[in-house]
Amino acid sequence: MSSVLVKGWIHNIRVLGKIAFIVVRNREGFVQLTIKKSENEKLYELAKELNLEDVIVAEGVEVEKPITKIGREVFPRSIKVLAKAKQPIPIDVTGITQALLPTRLEWRPIDLRSHKNFFIFKVQSSIVEAAETFLRENGFIQVFTPAIIGGISEGGAEVFEIDYFGRQAYLRQDPQLHRQLLMVAGFEKIFEIGPSWRAEKSYTRRHLCEHRGIAVEFSFIKDEYDVIKLEEELVYFILDKLKEKHGDEFSKYGIELTLPKRPFPVLEFPEIYEILKGMGKKIEYGDDYDTESEVLLWRYVKEKYDNDFFFVNRFPFNVKPFYVMRVDNDPFWARSVDLLYKGVELSSGGQREHRYEKIIEQAKIKGISIDSIEWFAKHFKYGAPPHGGFNIGIERLTMQLLNIHNIREAVLFPRDPERLLP
Repeated sequence: MSSVLVKGWIHNIRVLGKIAFIVVRNREGFVQLTIKKSENEKLYELAKELNLEDVIVAEGVEVEKPITKIGREVFPRSIKVLAKAKQPIPIDVTGITQALLPTRLEWRPIDLRSHKNFFIFKVQSSIVEAAETFLRENGFIQVFTPAIIGGISEGGAEVFEIDYFGRQAYLRQDPQLHRQLLMVAGFEKIFEIGPSWRAEKSYTRRHLCEHRGIAVEFSFIKDEYDVIKLEEELVYFILDKLKEKHGDEFSKYGIELTLPKRPFPVLEFPEIYEILKGMGKKIEYGDDYDTESEVLLWRYVKEKYDNDFFFVNRFPFNVKPFYVMRVDNDPFWARSVDLLYKGVELSSGGQREHRYEKIIEQAKIKGISIDSIEWFAKHFKYGAPPHGGFNIGIERLTMQLLNIHNIREAVLFPRDPERLLP
């Protein structure tokens, strides 16, 4: 038996006859403190005064062959109370009584104490770690582009305006345009991990006003299929690392993590319309599909290819931003690519337009003032390589991997149209 320190929150207390059992919870798991009145009456009496979620540190002797099913067991010699928890606790950390999500978000730091929630964010951290590893090993450098911009990046109205020393500015919708400017600068292979904002009054289970992404851009591509290939390799690498690092924990929570078959299927417009029509969903030619269609396409891919991942390519140009590249010999379609996973869009990307004249032409088609994008477009007059990229939503990937119903559970402190605190 060895002497140890146990630090954490009191998860459970039971006093049975002349023995007290205190279960302590910390990020490593659970430890049972076993106190016999006959051996330490002072600690036994202290145990009866403790409450759930009190923060303690105990020093004692660890049992080599514990009887308890929770794992470790310690016979404490001393217990120091570091902080008392007011009673009653606003939500049940044990999960026996499940509070509604709005209540849990109101008490988010308490809610995050549960091991299941901690697991969500361990996985999310490992997603980012794996992505960084893959990209660095493949010659990409990490960059940091502005979160405050002077012009709307996608020509839409779903932006947060801010007062920038008396001038109108915005929180970025996407680090897209500045990443492209780094292709003009000759950086060739870059990635960025950080937040973006969208002032969209959407209350769905998969939308946020603030979200984070793994944004990748690289030069000298042949076409959007180079983008598809790189993104597939990145996603597969992430899943492989998650399986290696957290496979047992996935199983513990009843989640099956299997590596997807490669290559991921690629569905393209206008064939998309026929696929959906065959499944009873009619979309007008030239229109985008909706969220119901994403689920239908997943079912189609699952049945035909036995895969939960798939790409959709060649969207109608009229539903995509001005900076995407159109297919030269059929400009009705854009070299625009989405990656979907279990019926939810994870990323958008594809090949960008690198020719100045085309950028201006497409901005006019979209009704965008040339003056408003001149800060961006003018640099392409001086030589830009063919380039493309994508931006994978970190929260969405987390949500789909862990079968989480609402994306807000995959965010530490979510921001939506109704929630600004905590």
